[in-house]
Amino acid sequence: MEPVVVFFLLGVAGGLLRSDLKFPPAFYEAISIYLLLAIGLKGGVELARHPLASVIVPSLVVLALGVAIPLAAYPILRYAGGLKRADAASIAAHYGSVSVVTFAVASAFLVRQNVSHEGLLTVFLVLLEAPAILIGVMLARGVGAGTAFGPVAREVVLGKSVFLLLGGLVVGWVIGPEGIAPLGPLFIDLFKGVLALFLLEMGLVAARQSAALRRFGPFLLVFAIVMPLLSAALGLTAGHLLGLSIGGLTLLATLAASASYIAAPAAMRIAVPDANPALSLGASLGITFPFNLIVGIPLYYQAAIRVNGG
Repeated sequence: MEPVVVFFLLGVAGGLLRSDLKFPPAFYEAISIYLLLAIGLKGGVELARHPLASVIVPSLVVLALGVAIPLAAYPILRYAGGLKRADAASIAAHYGSVSVVTFAVASAFLVRQNVSHEGLLTVFLVLLEAPAILIGVMLARGVGAGTAFGPVAREVVLGKSVFLLLGGLVVGWVIGPEGIAPLGPLFIDLFKGVLALFLLEMGLVAARQSAALRRFGPFLLVFAIVMPLLSAALGLTAGHLLGLSIGGLTLLATLAASASYIAAPAAMRIAVPDANPALSLGASLGITFPFNLIVGIPLYYQAAIRVNGG
């Protein structure tokens, strides 16, 4: 089992047993900033290795994936689940956006399996962060002739998470592989240790969110497990169209199956204040996040082997 996953389970145990363990808010904020910036930098460095013309088509396919997932999730939540418009749109945005930490754990899983992957997957991570949030805001507000898309886009792009990911991507692209070398001890060597601390805190938070799901019935429990499986299938399909390797297929399926609990909550809290954050965080962080870490990632890996013909 991945060591970082064990840290997550330790946090879950602490939360369920009502331990008084908690991270200082400033420390949690600092490690969140570190993880987002580190992943953006890695994506930018990898982007610098490829001619821009070679990433245009793959990027368009990935952006289409980021739009399709929230559009598929919204009617399920709105009509099958009976949730109000704001809540259905907010949850759809969470599930269309991505979890940086889930991606990092899946990458570590592939390293342990001695499986390589295309470096552009880190670029895809950044591309998938924002489109679903934009779609979610538009679904919540309703799209019409008078819809002001500029302010919505500004809220998303200048939000902390997306700004750090995009900013790290640009910095990594500008400095390239040689420029990142002096920063390697901080942003590469320490990455997994910081990720372990972050997952310890996420375990504590996930345990606290389980009560919210019990209050709002079994529908979200089922949705939080079934939706990642459907999204992973879309990710595998997109990856197969792009001709990705087994590692690339695994990571794209994991990205599609993951649900945001950093960028989306912050953006939706500002843009859609009527939405209940307990529903979206309870589903994405309380159920989908641990499901992906413990069951989903190995499952997507096996599915990628089959899709790849292995």
